[in-house]
Order: sequence, then C-alpha cells, then structure tokens
Amino acid sequence: MRLRIYLIALTFILSAGNAFAQDDAADFKASGKAFMKVYTNYHSTWTNGEANKVFEIQRAYFGYQYQLSEYVSGRLTLDVGDPNFGELEMTAYLKHAYIQYKKNGLTAQIGMIGLQQYKLQEDLWGGRYLYKSFMDEHKFGPSADLGAFLAYDIHKMLSVDFTIANGEGDKKLESDTALKYSVGATLMPLKGLDLRASYDRMGKDSAQQTLAFYAGYSQGKVAVGAEYNHQFNTNRINGHDRSGVSLYGSYVLKKIRLFGRYDMLASPTLSTDTDPWNYAKDGQLVIAGVEFRPLKGLIVTPNYQAWIPANKSGVAHSAYLSLEIKL
Repeated sequence: MRLRIYLIALTFILSAGNAFAQDDAADFKASGKAFMKVYTNYHSTWTNGEANKVFEIQRAYFGYQYQLSEYVSGRLTLDVGDPNFGELEMTAYLKHAYIQYKKNGLTAQIGMIGLQQYKLQEDLWGGRYLYKSFMDEHKFGPSADLGAFLAYDIHKMLSVDFTIANGEGDKKLESDTALKYSVGATLMPLKGLDLRASYDRMGKDSAQQTLAFYAGYSQGKVAVGAEYNHQFNTNRINGHDRSGVSLYGSYVLKKIRLFGRYDMLASPTLSTDTDPWNYAKDGQLVIAGVEFRPLKGLIVTPNYQAWIPANKSGVAHSAYLSLEIKL
C-alpha cells in the first residue's frame, strides 16, 4: 500500500511539474538532488536508581527534490522510524510528496506537505536530532499531512498562510471526514526577530482547536525563542484541554554551539477527577549541551536531558551522545 502511494505521488509530481514548466524561461535547466539525513545516539538513563543504556536510531530520511522550472519544484521524502504501534520497531512511510509553486511572494503546495504550525520554532531550536519541538513531541499536531498550503508575503515584514488538511498526519492518511483548517501570520518587525500567531480547528462537535504564539530572535552568535501553546478538546474530547511553554536559546562560541531548553506541559483537573486528565504525561523537560561540527554534514553533541513528571513517578536523568548525519 505504501509503495503504491509512493508511486502515485511520484507520477503526480512529475506530470504536474511538466505542465507548469511551460510557463517559465526557455533557458531554465531543470535539476534535482538526492538527500539523506540520519538521527542516532547512545544514551544512559537513570530513573529511581535504575539505569538503562542503549544505542538508538531515532529517524532516517531519504528523498529527492527536483526543480522542475524556475517557479515549480517537487519533493519526495521517505521517513524510516519507530511507528509507535504494533510489534514493528522500524518502518518506512511517506513523509513528503508535494508539488510547489513559488513566485512574487506567493507560495502554494499540494500533496503530502510539511505543516507550518511549528516550522519557525523547530528552525530556531535547531536540535530536531536531539529532541522534537514542543508541539511535535506532545502531538499538538502532525508535522506533515495530506492537504494544501497557501502563503503570501503581504509586506517584507508580514506574511500570512492558510492550510487545509486531512488532520490525521502522515502516518494515518484518513480515518474520518473531518478536515483540519489552519491560519497563521508571521511578523518580522526587526532584523532577526520573528513573531508568529496561529490557530487551527478540526471537527464540529467538541472541535479540537489549537492556539500557538511564538517569538524568536536570532542575530550573530545568539538565538533565543519562546512559545506558548494551548489546545482545547484534545482528540476532540470535550474538556481535555492542555497547554505549555517552551523556552530555548543558544550561543556560538568559536566552533561550538552551547544550547539549553526548558519545557512545561500541564492540563486541568476535570470536575469528576482528583488529578489532571493528562497527569501521566504532564511534566517538565530540561536539556543542555554542546554541539560540535567536525565535518561537513556531521554534528556530534554530548547533552543532558531530564524529564520531571508532574505525577512524581520519578525524574528521568539522561546523558546522551547525539549525532546527525546529513548528505
């Protein structure tokens, strides 16, 4: 099934791109390139006096991107990772398969697209190979989905975007008829400063809704970011709200990058319960480390991570040696 979807997507991108290409400059030369990215680590985790040591491959991405014409491009990405269900430990699925048109401040995509809800956050954090961004880690929304995306730069300091998607993500293509609608705006009032607000809604009865606010600054050797996210009716269950903050920053010192991060996730207590409804998953995260880039395409990062659960089941302290390999 996944192979058939992959081949259909490939045919769609190539045929659509050839159609658009007729409008571009005659002297344009189409070109493309393959890419690969692997996240791997070795870590030791201590919880309640017990240690767990393991080598791990978190993700591996394989793909191809092609510039079909001056304004039209396509991208295909296979994601190999833990599906988090069943007995399979690693499986491959389609991450991206889309056609894109970009010209005069207008960007349009259709297919299996990467969603914009936390792209700025993830870019500034710069540590996806270490740990997912807040909204991705706590599943406030998928990172990719089947749908369409439209963005327009109203001014050099302001852009707006709109997305309509299945809402089920790239691992589960469709399970119901509810679509997810998202709208966002990004303001860049000063060089290096990004401010963003977004809202998405899925379903009618007990609709899941997410509000996200982000501020990030990156200039020279310094980068700092802060975000606040609030989700109403998680998984379309009335009253299952949750919210959280994520703060992160980094400083480049010669050939290394020092970084740190703090997250907090919380949920309310329902009238029929004594503990918050998401008590087992609520908590705080602390990350600190040093990033080295000894070779082009290689990042080596010793780092410390701690998860402090709200239910006081035991703090998990972890020492990591994380690597990103990129070709």
